[in-house]
Amino acid sequence: MVVGGLAIWVAGRTLPLPVTAVRAQTALSAPGLLVVRSVPERSLLGHTQARFDADLEAVQAYRPAYRFWQHVFTIPDGRIVFGSATDGRLLASFPSRGDWDSDGVWEDESMAGLLHGQRLPRSVDDRRDEVERLLETATGGVVHNSTRGLFLLPNAERYGSFLHEWSVIYERFGVPAEVGLSQAILESGLNGRVRSRARALGFCQWLPRNWRYLNRLSPHVLEGYNQTTQAPYCAAYLTILATMYGSFIPALSEHHAGGVNVGRTLINGKRLGGTGAREQYLKGSDFVRELRDISLRHYKQLFRTYGPRSALYAEMVFGNTLNVIRMTDETPQTPVFAMRVPRNTTLPTILRKTGLSKDEVRRYNPALVRQVPKGATLYLPSYIPEFGPDVSFWHRAADPAFAVAMSEFVHLDATIEQWHQPAFARTLRSFQTRFDRMDSEEATVMATMLRYVIGDLTTSRRGAILEEYRTSQDIQDLFEEGVRELAARAEPESQIGFRP
Repeated sequence: MVVGGLAIWVAGRTLPLPVTAVRAQTALSAPGLLVVRSVPERSLLGHTQARFDADLEAVQAYRPAYRFWQHVFTIPDGRIVFGSATDGRLLASFPSRGDWDSDGVWEDESMAGLLHGQRLPRSVDDRRDEVERLLETATGGVVHNSTRGLFLLPNAERYGSFLHEWSVIYERFGVPAEVGLSQAILESGLNGRVRSRARALGFCQWLPRNWRYLNRLSPHVLEGYNQTTQAPYCAAYLTILATMYGSFIPALSEHHAGGVNVGRTLINGKRLGGTGAREQYLKGSDFVRELRDISLRHYKQLFRTYGPRSALYAEMVFGNTLNVIRMTDETPQTPVFAMRVPRNTTLPTILRKTGLSKDEVRRYNPALVRQVPKGATLYLPSYIPEFGPDVSFWHRAADPAFAVAMSEFVHLDATIEQWHQPAFARTLRSFQTRFDRMDSEEATVMATMLRYVIGDLTTSRRGAILEEYRTSQDIQDLFEEGVRELAARAEPESQIGFRP
């Protein structure tokens, strides 16, 4: 069946791997509105799409089970799903509570009798381990996880019609839409008002202090609970990180695990012989994940707070790109117009002038409780001049100066070490100044995010911490000890690709 355009898992259905293709020539935004893309904008998107394609190839090679994660978010809560570690295909689904032999759903009917006569443990965790062992004897390596469909499915029904508009926003900043929106699925389930245990809020789950800081840096009022407010800043931040690493894989991981953890992972991967940031990250991630299984305490200095979810984060994002593409294709899309209100604008005023229901207005503006504050943005299905100027930049072709600057920015070729040196801050500030001088909404977003990143790079100790990690003899000795211990436990060819 289908909820809000998102196909819920049905036993036996195989979900195809999409062929990614950049929508470089034109973009259909609001229905009937065709935005023609300039040569610089096509250059920007072509370069970043090629970056994403190379990332996808690396994920397919190092994390072939990545497609498994699409099922976790499309099957309602209350089940445990098992998939193939070889290609991510769904193998079986079992209830969190109940008889797994009689209540299991098998994708391959020939395996349906695998649990017949087996005495499975009562503990769910132990039962998962036992079924993993049984499946491995029949199919090879497996992966498994609890389902989280209810984290996404209700929000897909409520907000899925906005996905195309958000897609164009991400692409304006050189981020393939399926990557940016897949990250939003993992972080918020597309819900603008969700808050984490750490109090992170909104679409991309940034901490309140980060939004307060961005509010100080931005000339406009930012309401973090509105997804359409967050999307440009999430996109700009992701494109900056992807430019720094030359890959979306470690860029996504930094958003989750932090720059220092990702930096250590890259250094470990480089010592293992990885070439380029994406291979270094994936090798380093596998390395520390295996060391955690040997001794969490002894090897802690090699990974610190980089945990199992950190290691899985990027592949989970890539797996859910399949859901983004399917949702966008299957859900009727509606326009989102943005107006910068010149005065405090109350909810009753908006209801009276639009004729929309309270629920529909709040669907477009999850942050709206009583009023939209002066200088903030109101989102509606059509443009109403009384509410202020139209700032829906995604409905218009990119400003030529912005597109040229963005294309030049994403083509920057500098090492990660250089990004952490004071001299490189001058390069970043020169781009920030260029964007500041442009009179466009997207340029303001990019300038604001560059100020944010420059501040982090120049005032935090991340560069010094990573340099100490890179040059420490104690760390080098511990690393080599870990390599020897893994080699002694591994098959002739280690999963981390290291050959002693």
